[in-house]
Amino acid sequence: MKAAWYTRKGNPKDVLQVGELPDPTPGPGELLVRVRASGVNPSDTKNRGGPSPMAYALVIPHQDGAGEVIGAGSPDLEHRIGQRVWFYEAQLGRPHGSAAEYVVLPAHQVQPLPDHVKFEEGACLGVPAMTAHRSVFADGSVTDQVVLVTGGAGAVGRYAIQFAKLGGARVIATVSRDAQARSAKAAGADLVLNRKTDDLVAGIRNFTGQARGVDRVIDVAFGANLDLVMQVLNPRGVIATYASDEKPEPAIPFWSLIMLDATIRFVLVYVMDRAAHQAAAEAINTALEGKQLTHEIAQTYRLDEIPDMHRAQESGATIGKLILQV
Repeated sequence: MKAAWYTRKGNPKDVLQVGELPDPTPGPGELLVRVRASGVNPSDTKNRGGPSPMAYALVIPHQDGAGEVIGAGSPDLEHRIGQRVWFYEAQLGRPHGSAAEYVVLPAHQVQPLPDHVKFEEGACLGVPAMTAHRSVFADGSVTDQVVLVTGGAGAVGRYAIQFAKLGGARVIATVSRDAQARSAKAAGADLVLNRKTDDLVAGIRNFTGQARGVDRVIDVAFGANLDLVMQVLNPRGVIATYASDEKPEPAIPFWSLIMLDATIRFVLVYVMDRAAHQAAAEAINTALEGKQLTHEIAQTYRLDEIPDMHRAQESGATIGKLILQV
């Protein structure tokens, strides 16, 4: 099969290779998928370029993707052959991810993809959509609540807006430029604020009509946004955060949080339990069937362009997902 891989860590153009590798074979409980589209996430580029040692001698990157089931490792799974699918966590705990013509996965990580959803759209799901679902619903219903989504045009943020709206919430999103504002608004946000030009606290309070008014926060930059959150979070509110790159070890305002009886929910899709994964997958599938999710794709790449794809992902300048067409 044709695939992309690396055998050492470093800059994408220095370490990513494209060539031929042996076709994989599914074992018991596994499915073989012909990959049509592969999505890249920040964790993929961090794994490739980060300081931690190589987990395997050769790594095919990327967790997410979409394609068709063409083989089964168990007789009870043969009925799935021919099914259009999206899948997640292809490279979790194993060396070979979705940046290849074929990938083998545990059957429960392979989900049906409706005919009206393009493979490129299916490859947008996985890590971002499952993170978003967990962040929105891990602490119960959001019906009639106000949900603040920071980074509302990001891959997770955009799905979080949609899930919160499907759950019956009013949604405020923050962005940093006009193109991001258009994306967050298209996803369904009721109010979009520019964190660089707007008075966020005043805008949120005006929208809610309260001195605080936010019941849930879905947060992309925990340390950097904590001051804002502490000014608008309601008593017994929840902060669900999945990243804190700018301030990786933030100081926690303990007494202010305890006086609010607040909850801090840390969300990392790779360590979510099986039940959380299943709940997210079911919600995504229901929304796909109902044509209730939209997806934003910034650019597509060929397999031999994967170094450019990783470099674009690391730049943080794109709005929407970057997709590898295999």
